[in-house]
Amino acid sequence: MNRAKCILLAAALLGLTACGQPVEDTRPGQPVKTRQTAFKEMLKVFEPMGTMLRTNSYHAEKFAALAAELSARRDAPWAHFGADTNYPPTKAKPAVWSKSEAFERERQAFLSATDELLVAAQGREAEAASKAYFKVYDLCQSCHREFKEK
Repeated sequence: MNRAKCILLAAALLGLTACGQPVEDTRPGQPVKTRQTAFKEMLKVFEPMGTMLRTNSYHAEKFAALAAELSARRDAPWAHFGADTNYPPTKAKPAVWSKSEAFERERQAFLSATDELLVAAQGREAEAASKAYFKVYDLCQSCHREFKEK
């Protein structure tokens, strides 16, 4: 009986492991994968800025360069939220499409805040840069709460 239970447990674990495999985006042009990659690329420049601010290791030139890079990457994901892109492996909630006006307001606020961040970073003042950074951060969090699955 113990052997049978072990086999069943092993089979169940293998089944759960199979469920956890990443889903590939097989649609033409891979719009979901493309937008996910674009967001990850933005995060690669956004996170180091936050680390600088949270660890009191602000370097004005590096921060400004990262802000410029974020600004250059910020438009990449948005065109890939087409009406036919609500399929796995998306992490977007259906609200992206059912509340499209609210989603667009969040996007516009993000774009405006990244403009402000770039200006603040170019000013080389840590306090202004920090304020602008956390405004962008808060907007990201707000949008994720409303429009992204955990």
